[in-house]
Amino acid sequence: MQLVDLFASSLIGQADEVAIEFERANGRLATLTFGDLHTRSNRVAHLLTRRGLQPGDRVAVYLPNRIEFIDVLLACLKSGFIFVPINVLYREREIGHIVGDASPRLVVAAGDALDAFPDLDRLDADDLTREASRESPNGVKRAIDGDAPAALVYTSGTTGRSKGAILTHNNFLANTANLVTCWRITAADRYLAVLPLFHVHGLANGVMTWLASGCRMRLVERFDIRRAEQLFLAFRPTLFFGVPTVYVRLLELPPDVAVAIGAGMRLFVSGSAPLPAPVFAAFHERFGHPILERYGMSETLMNISNPYAGERRPGSVGQPLPGVSTRIVTPDLTEMTNGEIGELHVRGPNVFAGYWGRPDATAAAVVDGWFRTGDLAERSEDGYYTLRGRRTDLIISGGFNIYPREIEEVLGTAPGIREAVVVGVPDPRRGELPVAYIVADGVIDKASLDQLCRRSLASFKVPRAFIRVDALPRTALGKVQKHLLPPWRPEAE
Repeated sequence: MQLVDLFASSLIGQADEVAIEFERANGRLATLTFGDLHTRSNRVAHLLTRRGLQPGDRVAVYLPNRIEFIDVLLACLKSGFIFVPINVLYREREIGHIVGDASPRLVVAAGDALDAFPDLDRLDADDLTREASRESPNGVKRAIDGDAPAALVYTSGTTGRSKGAILTHNNFLANTANLVTCWRITAADRYLAVLPLFHVHGLANGVMTWLASGCRMRLVERFDIRRAEQLFLAFRPTLFFGVPTVYVRLLELPPDVAVAIGAGMRLFVSGSAPLPAPVFAAFHERFGHPILERYGMSETLMNISNPYAGERRPGSVGQPLPGVSTRIVTPDLTEMTNGEIGELHVRGPNVFAGYWGRPDATAAAVVDGWFRTGDLAERSEDGYYTLRGRRTDLIISGGFNIYPREIEEVLGTAPGIREAVVVGVPDPRRGELPVAYIVADGVIDKASLDQLCRRSLASFKVPRAFIRVDALPRTALGKVQKHLLPPWRPEAE
């Protein structure tokens, strides 16, 4: 089965139903039916084929959230081309790395952004629909094996050069079927899409479940808290996917607006970064909905999720999704018991086929069929998983293991603290010391924060310093880039 076969019930079976609404360049709202999407992507597929592309060729897309992104995606899936989304925040060096690694046959971008790809065959997204309109609207159907690559998604590269994760048709099929089933997404839903489509969160969870379920999607270029009230109340979504920073901003809306938004909603989902328990509690109280937190990666799509019906446990990412196996192990691969912290490994039909052109990196990441996530986790007696940070974030101080997220959760309970992140800094005597970076509403009371930590944590876990920053450096999907935090200087304390 090919991925587009899963979408046929919408693209063909619901051809006359409105599929998407979006703003055109002139600011006016436009709508397209599922039949329109089917025809548009057929024409684009014929256009790309006429330009010489063959199955297996890579098509890079460097676009914000706009309809042409979806046209090209569907055309690639129908034709066997490999779709390569590029983060629109990336610049020359980052783009050059991806282009050099993926060797795309064609790049689709818009306006001046085309200049970032001087040596490649380029297609202006603003001209795409006009050029494709001259092509045949007839369907495109190629025999494509389920294990064939569907997309090449590059990791965020927060600690090194990004790698291209090969995601197959079967990977997306398994992920989509799981989410549509477990999160009960149907044609009756209304999905407000604000996450960037170039990331697997917006792409695999958002676009794929929308196309499979046949629900209606409102596509927005980016999340903007200044437009949030108008968007929610005008579109009246039932389904919303966000990252923790989005939910923190939504808490700024007036209480009556929060109640009005919550009244029409069915499901809020959070991922891509840990959701602080205080944010979960405040959002539940304000909007009337417990956020469903889940856990996935570019290499694996979704692995673990809190239940739709059942306890959505604050601080936990839930239980493994159907077909996904998990284990928690020590560095020598000994399986750990419940309540112990170790590295989380996963395997299943959702796990990628490897890194593009990097057999060495693939071999290091996959051991006996298990993907090494690099995330530390523990499992409760009743099977809920809680993430404890990245393996590389582990702080070893005087021989003791310190898990930054434990400290971050304590700091998050302090009044006025909006966000907190803890990192290890070198120390000649203890090896490393924890230091906390704080985003707060006003001046931070370092003595009070120190006392709070000492009441809740062992003395060796108490941060050596509390540094106030205006904001935490993040990727487009909200992951904190710890290597970009300002350096701590003991003499400044």
